[in-house]
Amino acid sequence: MTRFRRLRSGGRRLLRGGRTATRLTLVWLVGAGSVGALSVTLPGFDIGRPVNAVVVSVVLSAINAVVWPFLMRFALAISVLTLGVGAFVLNGLLVYYGLREIPDVRLPGAPAGVLVALTVSAVTGLTSSLVGVDEDEFFHRRARRRARRRIVEHNNIPGLVMVQIDGLGHEVLQRAIRDGDVPTLARWLGNGTHRLIPWTTDWSSQTGASQCGILHGSNRDMPAFRWYEKDHGRLMVSNRPADAAEIERRHSDGRGLLHEDGASRGNLFTGDAEHKSVTLSSAGRRKGRLGAGYQGYFANPYNAVRTLTGALVDVVREVVAGTTQRQRDVRPRVPRGGIYPLVRALATVVTRDLVVEGVLDDMMAGRSVVYADLTGYDEVAHHSGIERYDSLAVLRSIDQQIGRLDRAAELAPRPYRLVVLSDHGQSQGATFAQRYGVTLEQIVQASCGQQPRTTEDSLTGPDGSTLGFAARALRRLVPPGEHKPANPGERVRTAEEEAAAREGVLVLGSGNLGLVYFTEHTGRMTLEAIQTAYPELLPTLVEHPGVAFLLVATAERGSVALGRHGAHYLESGEVRGADPLAPFGPHAPAQVRRTDSYPHVADIMINSLYDPQTDEVAAFEPLVGSHGGLGGPQTTAFLLHPVDLPTPVEPLVGPEEVHKVLRAWLAWLGHDAYADAVAATAAVEEPAPPVAALDLPFDSVTTGEAELL
Repeated sequence: MTRFRRLRSGGRRLLRGGRTATRLTLVWLVGAGSVGALSVTLPGFDIGRPVNAVVVSVVLSAINAVVWPFLMRFALAISVLTLGVGAFVLNGLLVYYGLREIPDVRLPGAPAGVLVALTVSAVTGLTSSLVGVDEDEFFHRRARRRARRRIVEHNNIPGLVMVQIDGLGHEVLQRAIRDGDVPTLARWLGNGTHRLIPWTTDWSSQTGASQCGILHGSNRDMPAFRWYEKDHGRLMVSNRPADAAEIERRHSDGRGLLHEDGASRGNLFTGDAEHKSVTLSSAGRRKGRLGAGYQGYFANPYNAVRTLTGALVDVVREVVAGTTQRQRDVRPRVPRGGIYPLVRALATVVTRDLVVEGVLDDMMAGRSVVYADLTGYDEVAHHSGIERYDSLAVLRSIDQQIGRLDRAAELAPRPYRLVVLSDHGQSQGATFAQRYGVTLEQIVQASCGQQPRTTEDSLTGPDGSTLGFAARALRRLVPPGEHKPANPGERVRTAEEEAAAREGVLVLGSGNLGLVYFTEHTGRMTLEAIQTAYPELLPTLVEHPGVAFLLVATAERGSVALGRHGAHYLESGEVRGADPLAPFGPHAPAQVRRTDSYPHVADIMINSLYDPQTDEVAAFEPLVGSHGGLGGPQTTAFLLHPVDLPTPVEPLVGPEEVHKVLRAWLAWLGHDAYADAVAATAAVEEPAPPVAALDLPFDSVTTGEAELL
């Protein structure tokens, strides 16, 4: 039996060797054909004898295999900054000087050398990709070569690699597992090596708040993806590099999740990692070697060809998918033209390849902890839909990359535990503007500019219908004729604010969460002050069919969540009428209460409708799949972890609790830098503080508007 296994193993090696030789010969011949074609079409380029076409092709391969990796040690920064284009320019110069030494071969100049190098590399790279017997095997061979080149002392303490599938909800993943769209993750669960659990996000179910909480252990005062700070006169946007750096500065204590020999790949924040790439908060302020983590990728110019070719293919896929949606009149849908196909390809192919390459390099270097974000699914689901064909196709490609990393981990100088998680989910539905023909900003601006109504029509809607008691109570606060604007503060607004806020009112959207700031008024305006200054605004919003509830502060009773037929006072838990938070699950009161405590919470926070029959929301942004508020699967993310790690205490509510779990796992694995008793106890030994629903009288009915306010 042993002899048979040896013969079979030797046969496989011989077969793989034969395939490699055949593949190499075919690539050389295709390269020779492209050289011959260039000699006919490129003025001044002459190869003399036909056999020189093969010689040129072999020389180009030798340059790429031997000289190029050595040169890239000194020219890596140029390649990184140009996303690989600089690699072809440098390669072209090498080709120019190399081909000058071949008898009978003439090149008119260095630009011609660049063109020859670019053409032959593109053609042979594409050929190599097309004739690959097994792309997974090709990736694994590259990982083996990387492992042999790295001389790293073996470490028995397991490392932790965390791969984030951006925007993938727990329920969507469950169906993808059932339907075979994520075979790697399905195999883990089927073999019993991993366990899948949900976790609940904050009200701000978006990457900025979730990643900041997961990587730095705190995401306080991040009410949405974008928000306004009156005291600083600053509009904060989570994915703007300068703002991401400022957010990290506010939340980092230097001991983030990745602070001990960690790596951040493709994230918004570093987690205090020493090694980072494609990480927004560190953009423009990297220390040390520029592009660290990319060397293994850019050292081979064919990698750039493969990535750029894949990006072009994905652009075509996007154009076809968008055209198909329009032809079939698929609804809901949003426009997908302009530069979006390029944006999609950047997320689904270019960034993916760079992030995966960075993680591979981290594992071969034996780093302790790695956190990587793959954003392709989130990007496509926003514009296509959370479970439509092209979104699931991207999810399948991400699953394939995870499988490759899992297999490559066997070659690393230390064992690794691979954890897969998400930062939030997405909810689907026609947008607010599509449903009602008007944007939230237009409603707010129009309501703020209206004159007070007369007594006769102040208690009826615009169509003459009777208003809900919440709107009637709001209007009774300001009798007709007593409209008095509040006193503006003395702060000078910035140019950015002037451009963003018309008439002193700034309206922002984050999925189906809307934020309204009165930028000329210092501090948070109370319900009474808003109603005095803009008597039509709150009644109009609370009565709108696209608004589920809005959050405002009152002068006497704290903050209140207002719906058309009821109110929920956050401090006391008292409910008047129908509880507007009831449709959003047991954690909704705590989620809203936490956001209400933020210093930069908006004057008015608006959550759009949620239809439990269709599981749809109405985004304030032009997105089919959205996240940022409450309603649907957007607030239920997932955590998929090896079963040999301690089981987290459920329910997990908020990214800060996920941070504690991950730190506790690192401590449990033997990383002393994370062995603090607080994190370990909260995460895996003692139950985490539950965030349960308040005992609210859902059936209470008020007898009049006066009891509401």
